[in-house]
Amino acid sequence: QPPAPARGTEDSKPPPLLSRRNSILSRRSSFGMVPGSRRPSIGPWLFHRRVSFSGLPIFQPILKARLENTYRMGPDKGCKFDVERVQQVLEGTLACALGTTVYSPQGSAPLAQGLTELLQNQAKEVVPPRYKLVCHVVLGQQGQQSLLVASRGLWDPETDSFASVTFSNASLFAVATVYGVYFE
Repeated sequence: QPPAPARGTEDSKPPPLLSRRNSILSRRSSFGMVPGSRRPSIGPWLFHRRVSFSGLPIFQPILKARLENTYRMGPDKGCKFDVERVQQVLEGTLACALGTTVYSPQGSAPLAQGLTELLQNQAKEVVPPRYKLVCHVVLGQQGQQSLLVASRGLWDPETDSFASVTFSNASLFAVATVYGVYFE
């Protein structure tokens, strides 16, 4: 009979099935074991005892500032949505953006999206703080058709309002509406 292998050696165990969880530990026996060494070398510095992270940048978490409640239920005096001022901004922006633009069916969707962003950004500059803005633009080809644009909303008539402007040239028409809703 062959002598029984000594207990505790890795050679006496059948190789375990490798899984993701224990693949590093179970493959230790596959690395070459040099006689007289303390432990097998498994490669990268990550598995050694002493590792220095002194040269690496330390990322600090960004803490959000906690703000206290203001308990404001309405805008300050003189800080309401100014319809006339917003209409002037909308008229000027539409005149500059669509002055000589020619209508094309393929380009109308990106043009309307770009106009919406442009008008909303321009209106933000003249609207007081704590107002949420909703911008809506309708573009169409100039012709003999009629168009009716209507909207409904549930809001506070004391604080909320809207500004609407119509622009047309020889090729197209645009109806832009910006709603200002006070955010408590």
